Amino acid sequence: MRKKLLYFAVFTAISFFAHTQTVRVPVSSAFTKLNAYSTTYVNAFSFGANQAALASLQNFSAAIFSERRFLLKELSFYSLALGLPTSHGNFGFKADYFGDATNNESGLGISYGRKLGERIDLGVQFNYYNHKIAGYGSASAINAEGGLILHLTEGLNFGIHIYNPTGVKIGKIAEEKLPAAYSAGFGYELSKKFYIGFEVEKIEEQPVNINVAVQYYFQEKMIASAGITSVSSSYFFGFGVWLKSFQINAVATIHPQLGITPGLLLLFKKEKSE
Repeated sequence: MRKKLLYFAVFTAISFFAHTQTVRVPVSSAFTKLNAYSTTYVNAFSFGANQAALASLQNFSAAIFSERRFLLKELSFYSLALGLPTSHGNFGFKADYFGDATNNESGLGISYGRKLGERIDLGVQFNYYNHKIAGYGSASAINAEGGLILHLTEGLNFGIHIYNPTGVKIGKIAEEKLPAAYSAGFGYELSKKFYIGFEVEKIEEQPVNINVAVQYYFQEKMIASAGITSVSSSYFFGFGVWLKSFQINAVATIHPQLGITPGLLLLFKKEKSE
């Protein structure tokens, strides 16, 4: 009983502080957004932070991410992403699930991104969001988001992203709405081994949030990453390894009051054709 009360208390707290934010943002958001403004390390998850990142994807990529928020099984989060380059622009697909059978949120997104010349990338995504509570039914909504990335120099990229700018409401009676969210960020590749990402994010009715993350490649096939999210004072540490076309990443995000959230990222990225 105590565990269930803790679960509902934490779930309610998350919902309150998120103001009905969608399942697209995991606790380890700084980790999953890490490569959005990188042309070298872009992957299937990059367009989750900015759909324009799809334009830099040169080969098929797929990824699965899972985390157990604050070590509670009932607060598990799962995400799947696919990125497919074509001669007519690049396409992405994303599916998210958070919660358990009694209280859960799910989302589906379809994205498109393409280059407008050598310096500008554009992207857009359409989402289906659903929130279900056992015994009370479910409510859903369809909304959109999009982004722009500017390639300022060979290693420096800047971008902006807008989520749900029209304030789409949830369900038939539309008593609640998904918040609008705006962000601006940049990525700087100091070398082929070291990358830093920075993002300023404003979600409707919430304070400004800053995400900072760094990534370093060493021993050719090993990756270390770290970062911080200002609004919750959370920070993360990650470690990964490449196995041919596959990358395995383990991450731990630490919240000062709620504790640790472990996560695992499995990434497939087809190697460039010679």
